[in-house]
Amino acid sequence: MKFGYARVSTKSQKHDLQVDAFLKEGIKSKNIYADISSGAKAERKGLDELLSILREGDTLVVWKLDRIARSLSHLTKLIEDFEQKGIHFKSIQENFIDTTSPHGRFIFNLFASVAQLERDIIIERTRAGLESSRRRGMKIGRKPGLSNQALHKAIMAERYYRDNKLSIEEIMKLIDVGSKKTLYKYLAYQGRRKCLECGTLFWDKKQDMDKAYCKMHKRKIKSN
Repeated sequence: MKFGYARVSTKSQKHDLQVDAFLKEGIKSKNIYADISSGAKAERKGLDELLSILREGDTLVVWKLDRIARSLSHLTKLIEDFEQKGIHFKSIQENFIDTTSPHGRFIFNLFASVAQLERDIIIERTRAGLESSRRRGMKIGRKPGLSNQALHKAIMAERYYRDNKLSIEEIMKLIDVGSKKTLYKYLAYQGRRKCLECGTLFWDKKQDMDKAYCKMHKRKIKSN
């Protein structure tokens, strides 16, 4: 079965162009899922719902690669997951990406190699930088609640998380953290918050972690 995924960045934009292309591909309207979300935003309800129903033999079609992927590493991870589950992937505009064909699979493998190289370079440079800092006796000022070492990890965790090029597992490995709970504790310490009203993720160190509101809902609360 064929499915389509469409995304636009703002409410002023329309999905029509992408949806029309899916219909020409023979995809039924009921099998088209969509989101209104910026490219860097991790949470996409439409995509999450679609990924949960895809089964072996299905094909996921997108208008362009940037409609589904936040980065090259994110795209690589998605298609690796698809291949493990026997799900095909196709891009209409980048027609060289079509894992139903041998040529398309070959092109994707090149993408995957470049993405892995990018991750390896980031990790190698970071480790070299950390080692250089240690040799110079570099110290980071301590804040209440975290040791110097933990604070350093929290700062690095925030940097990689917001850069959006590495997976959570890769960040954990890079900063030597043994659990996601610890990683998210570090991110929370650096200001990662989730709005109690709408669930939107944002950064604000001044707000209490358990009573955080995005700008829109914060204004509503103040006005009341």
